[in-house]
Amino acid sequence: MPIAREVRIRAYGGPDALAVEEVELPAPGPGQVLLTQHAVGINFIDVYHRKGVFPIPHLPGAIGVEAAGVVEVVGEGVTRLKPGDRVAYAGPPIGSYVSARLMAEKSLVKIPDAVGFEEAAALMLQGMTTHMLLTRVRPVAAGDTVLVHAAAGGLGLLITQWVRALGARVIGTVGSEAKGELALRAGCSDVILYREQDFVAEIKLLTDGAGVEVVYEGLGGSILERSLDCLKAFGLAVNLGQIGDGLAKVDLARLGPQRSLSVAVPGVFAHLRTLPDLQAGADEMFAMITSGKVKATVGLRLPLQDAGEAHRQLEAGVTSGSLVLVP
Repeated sequence: MPIAREVRIRAYGGPDALAVEEVELPAPGPGQVLLTQHAVGINFIDVYHRKGVFPIPHLPGAIGVEAAGVVEVVGEGVTRLKPGDRVAYAGPPIGSYVSARLMAEKSLVKIPDAVGFEEAAALMLQGMTTHMLLTRVRPVAAGDTVLVHAAAGGLGLLITQWVRALGARVIGTVGSEAKGELALRAGCSDVILYREQDFVAEIKLLTDGAGVEVVYEGLGGSILERSLDCLKAFGLAVNLGQIGDGLAKVDLARLGPQRSLSVAVPGVFAHLRTLPDLQAGADEMFAMITSGKVKATVGLRLPLQDAGEAHRQLEAGVTSGSLVLVP
């Protein structure tokens, strides 16, 4: 049996709870492939799994929801993939912090030759989240203005670039001048230093009081509530996570009818699960990359065994772009 190195937790806790162990992998079953992983993506949901905010299926167990690698062996009934294929995935089952694993063929997408493993691992979850936002939640049109909170993060940079490619204006909030420069290079017309400036007041100034069509934010709590004050009539606030104060209880009276606002709380796993053709959706996302309209920014890459350090930096808010572990 092949041996894999797996980052797992035996109890919920801090970054020190992450430890590398060796596990034996059985032969692929029907519909499965054995995948050697070349890059693993890190996302904030991994922190929730590590802490037990969202419990994992069992303890001890691995965390992680995204990676890219090469198919080594295929099981009975696998017809779409063959050994040597370059593939990537995002979503359940949890356990991507590993050097090799068994995966269902239906969960994997082929990646173009022009897209590297680290780029693919950094793209799958955040790229397909952006695909969901702009094809399913609310299409953005040329001439629109949107606000992207945490515009220098991995997801923020992807949303910014994709929205700009559609001809819309992007205003971003960032935590430092250095992150502001990164967001401006990605396509933001303006950045707001949220630690020093009131983003609601700044949006009113930057839009001559009109507001924006869409706000994307991943903090929840007061940031989601205050973001409602940045919207035009019939505007949409999109919550993509609850890193801050949890998901706010929005008073419907604040939404309408006079203001005619909407709030969306979409989940990318639901998007991936219900896409009629997962490969076709991923191809649309990869096309934005291979065309040069969007670029994945890997801000931190560390060896697999340093997953704990990656989590420390992610939680401290000192990273920009995407985070990748290399087995």
